[in-house]
Amino acid sequence: MTAARVLVTAETSGWARTAGQTATGYAASVIGCDAEAGIERELFPDETPDGRPGISLLFFGFSRDALQKAVVNRVAQCILTCPTTACFNGMDGDPTRTIKVGGMLRYFGDGWQISKLLAGKRYWRMPTMDGEFLCEDVFGTTKGVGGGNFLILGQSQSQALAAAEAAVAAIRALPGVILPFPGGIVRSGSKVGSKYKGLRASTNEAYCPTLRGAVASALPDGVNAVYEIVIDGLDLASVEAATRLGIEAASRPGVIGITAGNYGGKLGPHHIHLHKLFGASP
Repeated sequence: MTAARVLVTAETSGWARTAGQTATGYAASVIGCDAEAGIERELFPDETPDGRPGISLLFFGFSRDALQKAVVNRVAQCILTCPTTACFNGMDGDPTRTIKVGGMLRYFGDGWQISKLLAGKRYWRMPTMDGEFLCEDVFGTTKGVGGGNFLILGQSQSQALAAAEAAVAAIRALPGVILPFPGGIVRSGSKVGSKYKGLRASTNEAYCPTLRGAVASALPDGVNAVYEIVIDGLDLASVEAATRLGIEAASRPGVIGITAGNYGGKLGPHHIHLHKLFGASP
């Protein structure tokens, strides 16, 4: 997938967080959303271009064109509209593979927008009712890795959920990765394809406890709840590190097993084998 990092600043960390949460909403899966997105981490004032509190967001799309459309729409609707915010590129990628953000949003200024060139970077200033909105002209992109996953098999719903929450807390301490689903946890694990024409993904019946006995179940005895952790990262090493750390955190009482969605190797070009990840043989 193609990835971009968006830095959002505001007068307070609370408003930066509000803008980030809103801009990354409804971005769980590119199967049904325009992008996969999430909060990478919060930023201190000495880490931001304008010396204000901020937040770092990661966006992933199937292509650079699709990513630009999603980022422009989300910045326009959720960041430009949010009190006191500014928006900056957070990634130095290939200069021939950038996406235009501020350069697209400048038209909102209706002719009152102003362009500034500082240290070789172009910024757009658009007047708003509380002052002005500052946005960098172009944003860098890189080839990222989306859809890394592992499944937590628990004796009960509460035990599986507690393990999944522990995995999320551990992974969120790492840079370069996001967990795009609500709270970082997926209850509706899916498989590629469906018996219904045109549906790209459908419920993974082999891991649904209520279907045990009606289908060829992949669940060991005693498993009554399964949660999936989906990881997007800026590179394969980041996804592997997050997977390893998440599995270690999820290995706790009440967890009978941990596995991963295989999909016959059709999900993408990168394959993360869990046993190899821990230096063991299958």
